[in-house]
Amino acid sequence: MRVLVTGGSGFLGSHVAEQLKARGHDVVCLVRKTSNTKVLRELGVELAEGAIDAAESLPAAVDGADAVVHCAGVVKARSYEDFERVHAAGSRNLAEATKRHAPKLKRFVHVSTAGVMGVGQAGQKHVEHHEPAPATPYSRSKLAGERVIRELASELPVTVIRPPAIYGPRDTEIFAFFQMVKWTRMAIRFAGAMKTMSLVYAEDAADACIRAIDADVPSGSAYFVEDGETYSFEEMGHAIAAGFGTKLLATPAVPEAIVRTAAFGSELFGKVSGKVMIFTRDKLPELLMEHFAVDGSAARRDLGWEPKTRFPEGARRTAAWYVENGWL
Repeated sequence: MRVLVTGGSGFLGSHVAEQLKARGHDVVCLVRKTSNTKVLRELGVELAEGAIDAAESLPAAVDGADAVVHCAGVVKARSYEDFERVHAAGSRNLAEATKRHAPKLKRFVHVSTAGVMGVGQAGQKHVEHHEPAPATPYSRSKLAGERVIRELASELPVTVIRPPAIYGPRDTEIFAFFQMVKWTRMAIRFAGAMKTMSLVYAEDAADACIRAIDADVPSGSAYFVEDGETYSFEEMGHAIAAGFGTKLLATPAVPEAIVRTAAFGSELFGKVSGKVMIFTRDKLPELLMEHFAVDGSAARRDLGWEPKTRFPEGARRTAAWYVENGWL
């Protein structure tokens, strides 16, 4: 197959491209002129310069594609409108170009986020038929992107994948958690957050995206993917420490009032410096969630997918990768 991967220079997209290439497929990655393409060049994939929010760049990238795996997105932005320009308008651009220039398309796999569901409840897992209730501008824009794509489900064969927090080699977001544990032997939580949460290892998330290409499911179907367990913040901290061959000393909690003050300070710094900050008050509803778990049983049943890596093993592999590659 000839598969277009958007976001290939990013974390999940690079794992999707790597696995597709290993399975013998022709892989094209849509990349910006400013993207770091070192990993993709080492993989030997074809690079197509462009971006989903630059509609004129897309016809050449999607031309003749048998499948599209749409991983591109942004995790921080100055406003909701900036998020929506990429996640909703950009997704529409890509879908429209695919309709016109990939007539033999087998599947359009759209990567969203489990965060579209919003706050979870103790002892409960989100399932696909629950009504989304996104809590942040990022997750609201991702839901808008889902809806744009699913509106076209009668014209394109679409499958939506909703991962929770993804971690693994090459990740730069949860990397900060690994740094904290490595350097301080502590895991500092925000108030009472993360009493239970779902996770998925990057290789498993990428495998789900690829299996979705071949799965004969109704167009517009959406699936959560997770590793089959739920974890507490303490369990995560201990697993990461074990991955570094050490023991966790403590898991102190920062009071919520201090967290909110720090988020406000981060916003002010962003305004003064002109930088786009990821730690803002808009992000706090997700950062302060006590419970967030999803049920991936539908993906196991319908996609023929099975996660291979639970967090203790995934944390060990990830910690080793960070050390071996000089990140820590």
